[in-house]
Amino acid sequence: GFAIGAAAGTVCGVATGASGGLRRLLDPSIQALRSVPSLAWVPLFILWLGIFETSKLALIAMGVFFPVYLGVLSAIQDVDRKLVEVGRVFGLSPTGIAIRITGPAVIPAWFAALRSGLGLGFMFVVAAELMGASEGLGYLLVDGQQMGRADSILVAMIVFALLGKLCDGILIAISRPILRWQDTVRARL
Repeated sequence: GFAIGAAAGTVCGVATGASGGLRRLLDPSIQALRSVPSLAWVPLFILWLGIFETSKLALIAMGVFFPVYLGVLSAIQDVDRKLVEVGRVFGLSPTGIAIRITGPAVIPAWFAALRSGLGLGFMFVVAAELMGASEGLGYLLVDGQQMGRADSILVAMIVFALLGKLCDGILIAISRPILRWQDTVRARL
């Protein structure tokens, strides 16, 4: 679910960020869909995709999509216009500008958006497991609440925290060599 949502968010963010026409066409609808609460999607996904794994993956992917889309779109829109003009003066083609100017400007924000999407992805795991799961951490949370077992709830929360931190650490480790060119305070720590 995370991979699907991250890929779709990246592609849509790049497309709408690079094209003003696509942005005017698609962005208002995407922003409207982003405003729908996550639990409101549960009955629709169950109706369309059934109660099994496909609906859960779709819900998680949708939860990851929005922060990644917004991060990429914002990063592209925030590329310094003067840098693009300098690239044109030096004879860079639109592809060259995308590779040498826009890409490096967008990648740090993309990793931040992936980290945000990852956090929301874990939240959507719980929502997905409300769809009739009989196992998993979300099920353990719901079962603990129904049975009045605070210990089950706390164990599930701790495991979610540990898994979230582990996955976030993996994303940070992947980003370090890619972003080693940055001359920022974070890069020096």
